[in-house]
Amino acid sequence: MCGKFEFVENEERTARGLDIDVGVAMAREQLQVLSALDSAKTQLYHFTAIVIAGMGFFTDAYDLFAISLVTRLLGRIYYFKNGAKPGTLPPGVASSVTGVALVGTLCGQLFFGWLGDKMGRKRVYGMTLALMVICSLASGLSFGNEAKGVMATLCFFRFWLGFGIGGDYPLSATIMSEYANKKTRGAFIAAVFAMQGFGILASGVVALIVSASFDHAFNGLSYASDRLGSTVPQADYVWRIILMFGAIPAALTYYWRMKMPETARYTALVAKNAKQAAQDMARVLQVEIEAEEQKVEKIVHDTRNSYGLFSKEFLRRHGLHLLGTTTTWFFLDIAFYSQNLFQKDVLSGIGWIPPAATMSAIGEVFRVARAQTLIALCSTVPGYWFTVFLIDRMGRFTIQLMGFFFMTVFMFALAIPYHHWTLHENRFGFVIMYSLTFFFANFGPNATTFVVPAEIFPARLRSTCHGISAAAGKAGAIVGAYGFLYASQSTDPKKTDAGYPTGIGIKYSLIILGVINFLGMIFTFLVPEPNGKSLEELSGENEEDIEPASNTTNRTIPV
Repeated sequence: MCGKFEFVENEERTARGLDIDVGVAMAREQLQVLSALDSAKTQLYHFTAIVIAGMGFFTDAYDLFAISLVTRLLGRIYYFKNGAKPGTLPPGVASSVTGVALVGTLCGQLFFGWLGDKMGRKRVYGMTLALMVICSLASGLSFGNEAKGVMATLCFFRFWLGFGIGGDYPLSATIMSEYANKKTRGAFIAAVFAMQGFGILASGVVALIVSASFDHAFNGLSYASDRLGSTVPQADYVWRIILMFGAIPAALTYYWRMKMPETARYTALVAKNAKQAAQDMARVLQVEIEAEEQKVEKIVHDTRNSYGLFSKEFLRRHGLHLLGTTTTWFFLDIAFYSQNLFQKDVLSGIGWIPPAATMSAIGEVFRVARAQTLIALCSTVPGYWFTVFLIDRMGRFTIQLMGFFFMTVFMFALAIPYHHWTLHENRFGFVIMYSLTFFFANFGPNATTFVVPAEIFPARLRSTCHGISAAAGKAGAIVGAYGFLYASQSTDPKKTDAGYPTGIGIKYSLIILGVINFLGMIFTFLVPEPNGKSLEELSGENEEDIEPASNTTNRTIPV
């Protein structure tokens, strides 16, 4: 962490005795330590913070998406029926194995988001990481070798793995927002979130390496040629290794997370320790910073900066903002996690995944992993990084509105002429439409819904409000992944997936998803544009006087 750091001292304001327009708040002089952070030139410590916080998200994505690579293998190993098709997980078991981590994540977002504001970002961050390491390893273990014991163990530890992952959402975002400078804050927070794309990519690569190695060593036959021999005994190690590998990146970053100092905004504005905040940031920025203890005391003891989450004052200042961040994240995740509705049609239609009976159990893992890796390379990762490079130029509001708009357009374009896309000659057009839908999810609300809640709420409630917003998103993910899994089943009982009741079909499910994306676009107008403003300007913590009307920091349209 080297290089000189330059910051501009805020000029002393003398406007306290002057007349001002009604409804315009007067800003008090910013703390020197926070002003230093806001105006800091981009330097090594910014990138260090991105890597440290981002590796948590890398691990989160790896753990959440790796399970989809091995569910077919679990079905073959533990639910073998010697039928015409390989064994599959029953609907209830499949929902539990893949969904329990989402439920755990939702709970963790609420709990650790609240705890991050009570105990500090750094301390709680370490707790979540330790939980992720332990539960990643434990997910690959099991009590016994029968289906019930293995699935029960897997579900138990994946719930607590999700619980730890949930804490990473509000804490990673809050830490990065409080470390970043004002000019490039959006790019830095989005870069942390973009590590999710690399985590998805890594899960596919690890699964490719492990499955290819085992397939080469044990050479299983196709299910059609040898039903019992297509699943070699060693296949049971494959899914365990893939899931347990998620502990490695989390463990490698634990030391650096613990070495990272607490954010100055938490230390000064919440813990009320101006001296410690100045010392920590002086060491990081390599400049002399005055503690300004009296100024901190004045800010934190101002009654207008002590309202709680369930107070009328919070409702007046940030109620619409919280409604906007929760609803947009909820609608986004319904659409984002419903991609499984037609992923199997895409992958089968272009020949990336042939019929299950033509492959061995380990060979099927390889094909599924290859498909996920290609999708991540072509659509997921580029979308994230478009946001990183453009978010501070275009603004959060514009990117989110644009993303929801194009997701709506492409969903309807898939849904209305759905029969057209099911024809074999149109399969590549279907793939392009599919890819564009999720490119604009990532270059759009999937990133901005993560960024904005970390910027617009007060320091003492920032982690809590981000956790609430993220939990609303995970509620949407559960609806998208499982509610629409049932709803999208064919109206013809003969064409439903094994064990599922009839539904409304994929076409009408896609139409509903198009409407949901449109609602996300509408509720985006409740979310303010944080671009170019300090966190204290956005939250109102740096104001001498606040009137209910026309506060510029509460605008819900970009300025």
